[in-house]
Amino acid sequence: MRTSGRGGSEGQRYALTSDEDDGDFWGFAHEAEGLFTPLPEEEGARRVHLAGCLPQGGLLKSVDHVGSRRAVAGNAWFDLLDGNGATMGSYFVNEVTVVDVKPSARGAGLIDLTVTLWCENALAGAERVWHLIRAGRLNCTGMWHDLAPEDRNAWLSVALWSREYQRQGRPDAPAGQVFTLDGRHIVDRDSFYCAIGEAINGPGGYFGWNLDALDDCLRGGWGATAPFTLHWDFSAEVRARLAERVPADGGEVSLFDLIQEILEERGVSVILR
Repeated sequence: MRTSGRGGSEGQRYALTSDEDDGDFWGFAHEAEGLFTPLPEEEGARRVHLAGCLPQGGLLKSVDHVGSRRAVAGNAWFDLLDGNGATMGSYFVNEVTVVDVKPSARGAGLIDLTVTLWCENALAGAERVWHLIRAGRLNCTGMWHDLAPEDRNAWLSVALWSREYQRQGRPDAPAGQVFTLDGRHIVDRDSFYCAIGEAINGPGGYFGWNLDALDDCLRGGWGATAPFTLHWDFSAEVRARLAERVPADGGEVSLFDLIQEILEERGVSVILR
C-alpha cells in the first residue's frame, strides 16, 4: 500500500507510477472515468479514460504505439489524490495499455488517454466514497447506514485503502480504552465491519473486513491496543441477525458467537448491552 505521492497542481486528482521503478513516474490526470466500472467480458478488466493527462516515463513511451505491442506500458500504482496533491490511497493495476490518444480540452499540452488495465480491487461503488474523502465530507458517523448491501463491501475497501491517509499518523489508542459498538444498523457481515471500523477509528474507519482481517487488527497497529473494552449496544438484535452457522474448531457456531470469541481471545472485554 502506497501512502504518499508527488504533489500535483490544482485539479489533478490521479497519478500513475510504474510498479517496477518508483522513479518511473507516469504522470497526472485530472479525471479517471472507468476505473470503478467493471467490464462485462472478464473480472477485473477496466477501460479507463484519463482526461487532462501529461504522460511521462513509461506511459509516454507507449502513447506513440497505439495498436502495437509497445502500447503496453506495464504494471503500475494508480494513486488517488486529495485537493493538495497528497495520495489518499492507491490501487495496483496490471497491464496498462494505451488504446486511444486525443488532444485534451483541459489545457494546452495535455492529452486525453484511454487505457485498458486490470484491477480487481477498485470496486463498483467505491468512487463515491473517495469523493467524500477528497471533499472532507466523510466526517460524521453513520454515513454507511443507508448503503445498499452490495455497496457496503466497496465502503469497506475504501476504508482499508485510505486508512493511513485518514489516520494522518495518529497512534493507536492506548490499552484500556472503552469503545462503544452501535448494533442498530448491523444486519450482516459487511455492516458489522462498517460499524466496528467506525467504533474504533471514527467515520470511515477500518478495523477488518473479514474474520481473518479482524483478528489481524486486534494484534495492534490498526487503531486500538488490546486489552480494551467493547460495549456492544443492541447486541440481542445483532445476535439474531448474525445467526448463520460458520465453521469453527471442527464444528459450527453462529457468526455472532465466533466474532465474540475472536474478540475475547485477543483481550477484548465484550459487554453485551
